Amino acid sequence: MKTQLKNIFAVLIMAFALTSCSKDEEATPIVDELADVSKFKEFTNATHTLELYSHSSVEQGYNEIKIRIKDNATNAYVKNAIVSWTPLMHMTMMTHSCPKSSVEKVSPDGTVYEGYIVFQMAQNSTEYWDLKIDYTINGTPYTATSIIDVPASIDRKVNSFTGTDGVKYIVAYAEPHHPKVALNELVVGIFKMQDMMNFPVVDGYTLKIDPRMPSMGNHSSPNNINATQSAAGDLYKGTMSLTMTGYWKINLQLAKPDGTIVKGEEIAGTVTASSLYFDFEF
Repeated sequence: MKTQLKNIFAVLIMAFALTSCSKDEEATPIVDELADVSKFKEFTNATHTLELYSHSSVEQGYNEIKIRIKDNATNAYVKNAIVSWTPLMHMTMMTHSCPKSSVEKVSPDGTVYEGYIVFQMAQNSTEYWDLKIDYTINGTPYTATSIIDVPASIDRKVNSFTGTDGVKYIVAYAEPHHPKVALNELVVGIFKMQDMMNFPVVDGYTLKIDPRMPSMGNHSSPNNINATQSAAGDLYKGTMSLTMTGYWKINLQLAKPDGTIVKGEEIAGTVTASSLYFDFEF
């Protein structure tokens, strides 16, 4: 009888353990850290190979970029790096940076680091961008630098201008990557030039949006919502209504927290387009 009870108890323990493992596996699904991105650049230093990934080819404007760091000796990807980056535009008379985020891990146990960079200018025959990546692994610092191809975007995805308040701003289109006939979540970055190397997010502004189809009588669309922040330091989010496929101009007005418009015009009367806008065709 005692042997039977021991056997039954052992079976119950095993069943409980298997159930617990199954629940743990269900609770922690495998994350594909490189879903919907492809590698566009690879460069090396004496110790590591750095792989750069994006949704599409990097171009003028807002770019989400992911990084993997591979140990050249073991071919293993590094999981515990602390990463930062510095993009630089090398011009004939000067060098400057651009808006950029910090670099964070995609998942705690993963090997991918991510952030965004807003290249406000395109490269040309004499001016170019490079990207310096600094990282620390177990207290040891490393660095690697490479030229990055940044061609001009086909669509207008970024605006650089001096506002009526004398501040130099950059307003960049981030999402949707693939607009559709629907209410689209519009994600935008709004930055100011603090100096040649620093372009922080501006907080508390409002980006008024007015989508129009110039080839269709310049009609607008219903249910648009202006882009605002959820918290300081965040990108701005709003709603962009697209009622049909074709060419759209997203007319914009940038308003300070007190409501003062620093760039852009309201579409009314003889004013058919704003000087601040994004455009695309889908």
